Amino acid sequence: MSRRVWTAEQIRALGVTTDVVTAGSVLGIGRTTAYRLAREGQFPVPVRRVGGRYIVAVAHLLQAVGIDT
Repeated sequence: MSRRVWTAEQIRALGVTTDVVTAGSVLGIGRTTAYRLAREGQFPVPVRRVGGRYIVAVAHLLQAVGIDT
């Protein structure tokens, strides 16, 4: 199974924030691992917990993959 390759335009189109599963996909991290890393405070970019959801700022994703914001 091949992983999706995200373009800068696709990442920016996510809006201001996205969920941890989508953020993981951008970073090449699978769903289960993304949730585990978020829960353990080890996700590669800052994550906020809002209710039962984990939220990631798209600006942090862009920086993590080397794209100017």
